[in-house]
Amino acid sequence: MKTAIITDSNSGITQSEAKKLGISVVPMPVLIDGELFFEDLTLSQKQFYEKLKSDANVSTSQPNPIDVGEIWAEALKENDAVIYIPMSSGLSETCRTLQHYAETEEQFKGKVFVVDNQRISITQRQSAYDAIKLANEGKTAQEIYDYLMDTKMQSSIYIMVDTLKYLKKGGRLTPAVAAIGTLLKIKPVLQIQGDKLDQFAKVRKLTDAKTTMINAIKHDFETRFKSLREAGKMTLCIAHTDNNEEAEKFKTEIGETFPDVEITFLDPLSLSVSCHIGPGALAVACAIKY
Repeated sequence: MKTAIITDSNSGITQSEAKKLGISVVPMPVLIDGELFFEDLTLSQKQFYEKLKSDANVSTSQPNPIDVGEIWAEALKENDAVIYIPMSSGLSETCRTLQHYAETEEQFKGKVFVVDNQRISITQRQSAYDAIKLANEGKTAQEIYDYLMDTKMQSSIYIMVDTLKYLKKGGRLTPAVAAIGTLLKIKPVLQIQGDKLDQFAKVRKLTDAKTTMINAIKHDFETRFKSLREAGKMTLCIAHTDNNEEAEKFKTEIGETFPDVEITFLDPLSLSVSCHIGPGALAVACAIKY
């Protein structure tokens, strides 16, 4: 059985990278002042942050299922099945919408497997890489789907937010809380444990944020991921929002703290997350690797 691997641009995999990997990436739609753009096609990371910083009205949207279906249909011309890895259903309704579409459209029934394995950004990228390896080994679409679902909770993401402005703008903080937080120069550390973006800790300095995130990963490695780390099955990834220089420094610190664990990716966070937390963020993730 020949299986096509498809993900969306929330994974951080660019269109050019996708061609080299032999997969497809669905570009996510972004609305800027009412105008529709598509990530990495008609909207670059640089353009996105220019608009975000200029206080334009920026929001992300679900892709049109018909457009995604066309990509699936094209892939099925040369493949027996499709594994589709979208962003977590805990962060968007996109996953459930496309699951329903795959299950109800006759041409996709039993051929398109929509994986809701609770991933986003760098952990979603890892899932896509795992799926590619499994497909290259000749695993069936069902086997690939089962692996990704069985390991869905074996990842963590911790994110330092540099400004409260965008959390306030998105309605995730009340104006009063945002004002007090800004006055006290609070930098929240958020977490994604499969589902939603939740608060993890509050700090005031970048160095404290880094220490908090490193300690959180250390705790994960010493508890729920202990056996996976010892078996060499865990990987580390770094992400950022328009903050590449600090991300490179953070990568060095992470590497020195966990010399036995491979750092696989250093990527910009997906626009779907960046839109809510703004520029200047740093993130570290750990995830199982196949």
